[in-house]
Order: sequence, then C-alpha cells, then structure tokens
Amino acid sequence: MLAKVALFVSVCCSSVARAQDNDALVRKVDDHYNHLNSLRAHYAERYSGMGMNRAEEGTLLLKKPGRMRWSYATPVGKVFVLDGKFAWFYTPGDAQATRVPAKQLDDLRSPLRFLLGHTQLKKELDSLMVVTDGTGFRISGVPKGMAQRVKSLSLGVTAAGAIEQMRLEETDGAVTEFSFSQMQENVPVKDADFAFIPPAGVSVVEGLPPI
Repeated sequence: MLAKVALFVSVCCSSVARAQDNDALVRKVDDHYNHLNSLRAHYAERYSGMGMNRAEEGTLLLKKPGRMRWSYATPVGKVFVLDGKFAWFYTPGDAQATRVPAKQLDDLRSPLRFLLGHTQLKKELDSLMVVTDGTGFRISGVPKGMAQRVKSLSLGVTAAGAIEQMRLEETDGAVTEFSFSQMQENVPVKDADFAFIPPAGVSVVEGLPPI
C-alpha cells in the first residue's frame, strides 16, 4: 500500500514539475517578444492543399503596436500589409487590392499578430502543449477564435525563446509552413513602412483575404 502511495505521489510531483517547466518555456517566449518593439526577418513559406503546392519567400517586418508587412520576393511585389486598422492584400498584375478590417482578419498569417502586442501565449492558444525539440522546444495549440478553420498551430522555438518556425494545419487538411531566419530585433522602422497605396488603376475591394 505504501509503495502505491509513494508511486502516486511521485507521478503527481513529476506532473507538477513538467507543468512548471512548460510554463517557464512559454514565459520565455512571452518575455522575449514583450521586450521587442520591431523585428525584421527573412521567411520561406510552403503551402500544400486544395490540389496546390506553393513555395514563396520574402521579408517580414513587424512593429508594435499592430503593424506587419510581408513583402514577397517570389512572386516579386506581392504584399500582405497590416497597418493597424486594415489588412491589405495585393499581387502585381491583379486589377484589385483587397482590404479587410483588422478585427475581422482570420488570414493564416494572423496568428503572428500576438507578437504585435503584449504576448501571452497561454491566452492566445487553446489546448496548449510544449515538447522539447533538439536544442529548443515546440509549442502547439489552436489559436483562439480560429478553431473552425485551424486544426493546429505549432511554433518551433529556440532555447532563447525566438520563433524560427510556424506550422498551421487547417481543418480541411491544408498545411502552411513558415521558417524564419536572419532575424534582426528592434530595428528602426517607421509607420510609413506599413502604409499601402494601391498602384495606379488598381481598385480596392472589401472582402476576404485570398488563399
């Protein structure tokens, strides 16, 4: 009987210790990004779903509060801009640019918006889990408010708390993966870097973001 009690206590203590370790790792990410005002990084994006396989890359620029710009190198000129009030989507050659109010945005890049304010991953992700992964760790969960579209969001994080990878699996089986490199923190940026002005002859439509 005493052996069973000791085993039970040992299991409980081990579970508590793991939970404390996981909380510490999540707080490490929170603390890392809460000390940032801006970030520039190179990204590579891969999408697989709906009969398509697509690879793109470019530069990501973030600025608190609420500003984000994805400038694509392939295809050249494609942009996704979050200016604090609206999200803008445009691909060169299109006759229209799409504008979506930021509060209505559910684009798959929008989970990174938690980096644009006061980061609290435990409040941003439901069913949050943490596992060690090589020299770093991986955080996974479901972004709040996106359960109908996103099955899982997984973040690959360094030992220092920097996000190097992001993987989103949608409920329909589509997968979008991002990898980030050449990260520069607290770089000089201006609000003007997040302004989008439609090219001449391009009209603006309100609507949902393209895939």
